[in-house]
Amino acid sequence: MLKAKNTLLSVLLIVFFSTTSCERNTDESPQDPNLVKNAILESMQEWYYWNDKLPSVVNVNSYGSNDELLYNLMYVELDRWSYLTTKEDFDDAFTGQNIGHGFGFGLNEDDELFVSFVYDDSPAGKDGWQRGWQIIEVNGKPIATYRVDGGYNFNLGENVPGISNTFTFKLPDGSTTSRTNIKSDYQANSVLHKEIIEEGNKKIGYWVYNSFKATANLTPTKSLEVEETLNYFESENINELILDLRYNGGGSVDVAEQIMNALVPAEANGKLMYTNAFNTDKDELNEASNFEKLNNIDLTKLVVLTSRGSASSSELVINCLRPYMEVILIGETTYGKPVGSFPLSSFNQTLDQNNVELVPITFAIANASGEAEYYDGFPVDIEASDDPSVNWGDLEDDKLSSAISYILYGSLNSTSRLKPSKQQWQMIDGFTGLQKEFPVY
Repeated sequence: MLKAKNTLLSVLLIVFFSTTSCERNTDESPQDPNLVKNAILESMQEWYYWNDKLPSVVNVNSYGSNDELLYNLMYVELDRWSYLTTKEDFDDAFTGQNIGHGFGFGLNEDDELFVSFVYDDSPAGKDGWQRGWQIIEVNGKPIATYRVDGGYNFNLGENVPGISNTFTFKLPDGSTTSRTNIKSDYQANSVLHKEIIEEGNKKIGYWVYNSFKATANLTPTKSLEVEETLNYFESENINELILDLRYNGGGSVDVAEQIMNALVPAEANGKLMYTNAFNTDKDELNEASNFEKLNNIDLTKLVVLTSRGSASSSELVINCLRPYMEVILIGETTYGKPVGSFPLSSFNQTLDQNNVELVPITFAIANASGEAEYYDGFPVDIEASDDPSVNWGDLEDDKLSSAISYILYGSLNSTSRLKPSKQQWQMIDGFTGLQKEFPVY
C-alpha cells in the first residue's frame, strides 16, 4: 500500500514494488539446499512487520520445506496471511488470469450449497452456469460426503488445464442437470453485476464487485472494468450506491484507490486517505496517501454489503471512506485484515533467481481518523444473511432488500427477516496463501 519514494505499485495483502534496489548478494554455493531458506529468513528479518517477534536463533536445516520454515517464522497470533508463491502466479492473480472452473460456492441458512458467482469467460461461465443453481452432487457423490471440520473439501484437483469434474445441479425451476466441466485458462471479470434500481425519488446504483483486479500492462495501475462501471453510474446520475463486496477477498490497492477517489465526496479532495507504518527498522518508508477526487458521482453515504468473505482491500475502502461519508454495512462481520504486504523477490537476488516470491505482512494501515486495528473485522450496522439461491438483483436477496429499505426509510421494512443464525463456512475458509485473496474454484 505504499506510495514510496521509489515508485511502488500498491496492493492490499500485497504491494507490487517496481524497484530492484536493495538486492542482496550471497556467497553461498548455488548447490546449497538451504540457499532459499536463508534468503527467506534474511528477508523476514529485514521486512516482516512483526520482525521483533521472530525467534532469536533459527536453524534452517531443521525445516523440511520453505513453507514449513515460513510458517514457523510467522507471528501466528495475528498473522493469517504471509505466504510463498511464484512471481508468475502472483502477477497473474492480481490481473485476473486464472486456471480453473471459474465459479464460487455459497451456503444458505439451511446449509444447502449453491453456485454463488460465475466468471463470464471461465469454463463454467461459457457453460451457462448461474448464481442460484443448487449443487447436489460433485463427481457422483452427495455434497454431505465432502464435509470436513465444519467446512468442505471438494477434491476438485489441481488448477491445471484439462482437469475435469462433474457437477449435478438442481435448477431454480426444479429440474436437475449434470455438467462435466474442464479446467482451463481464462480471464476473470471483477464486476459480476451492475444495474440501476429506481425506487421513490431515489436512483440507486447496485454494483457487485468481486476482487480488486488491475488491468494488465496499464500504467498507472488501474482497472478499465472499474472505470467503465464508474462511468456508467455517473452517466445514470445515481444519487445512492449499494456496493456489494460480500465475496470480495481483496486485491490491488491501486484499484481500491481508483474506486475510493470516485466515491468520496468532493470536499475530501486532497485530504488524507490512509497512512501506512512499517517495522521500526523501515520507518523511513512510512507514508500517507491523499484523495484525488475523480468523476462527478455525488454521494453522501455508501451502503456496503458484506460477509466474512469481505477482506483486505474491501475493508480498506470501508475504513478510508468512513471519516468523510456515512458508510453503512449490511450483512455479516468482515474478515479482519488491517495489514498489508508486498512481494520481496525484487529485494533479494536469491529469491529472484529461484523464482520464489515471498509475500509476508510488511506494514499496518490506518485511516484519517487513526483507526487501524480491526483484526476482528468490521461489525455490521444491519444484520442480513446471504442467500445464494437467488440471482444478482433479485429483491428476494435479503442483503439487497435490506439495503434498499435502509436507503428509502432509514431502517428495515417489515419484510426483512433473515439474520445470520450462526457463523457458517464460507468459501474464503477453504483457501490459503495467494488464493485466499482471490478464492474461486
